[in-house]
Amino acid sequence: MKADIHPEYHKDAKINCACGNVITVGSTVPEIHIELCSNCHPFYTGKKVLVDTEGRVEKFQAKQKAKKEQVQTKKQKAEKRAAAREEKKKAKQADLIVEA
Repeated sequence: MKADIHPEYHKDAKINCACGNVITVGSTVPEIHIELCSNCHPFYTGKKVLVDTEGRVEKFQAKQKAKKEQVQTKKQKAEKRAAAREEKKKAKQADLIVEA
């Protein structure tokens, strides 16, 4: 290994949260400042709140519904085309029988 290329390791590095919680860990940085930790994060504290800004959930559900309807109409169009092809074949066969 090359000498003097690795950062200095601090066994007692401190992580300071905005809520006042201090955690001691090992790091290459002696002190770290963070905004959220497991003591104050809404997911871990159980204070998680779903914020629906401007009906985003309803917008998403409407998009999903429209997409589902669009897929159904595509299937219906494909079925209609297949039925038209079958009728064409039957008509063509009937013409061949009449001519013979």
